Amino acid sequence: MSLSPAVEIHFLLDSSGALIVFQEKNASWVGVLGFTTEENAREFCRVSNLDAAEIASISVGDREAIAALIKSVKHRAVRNLLLDLDYKTGACTQIEFDGDALGIAAPRQLTPPNSH
Repeated sequence: MSLSPAVEIHFLLDSSGALIVFQEKNASWVGVLGFTTEENAREFCRVSNLDAAEIASISVGDREAIAALIKSVKHRAVRNLLLDLDYKTGACTQIEFDGDALGIAAPRQLTPPNSH
């Protein structure tokens, strides 16, 4: 799977303007949350009760902006992008960071929050 350069990724920001990341239980790494539509981002906030302050978008084709974003999060143990994470089911697309670019994308199943 690859994303078209025309696609925009919508990121959630907290009240201080920092990107919101997601850490799966018992994982040492985190993934930055991104969504292919603003509606998907808002739905994630609603279902998860996440209080995101705003949504910022970057075009996949804007290589400089993507590189700057990746460089800014790598120091926070962020290793990938979790695209369109469904909070209820844990389904998403995981896109690895390849240097300072988006790399391989693959379906990923995280543990849903209500499973034991």
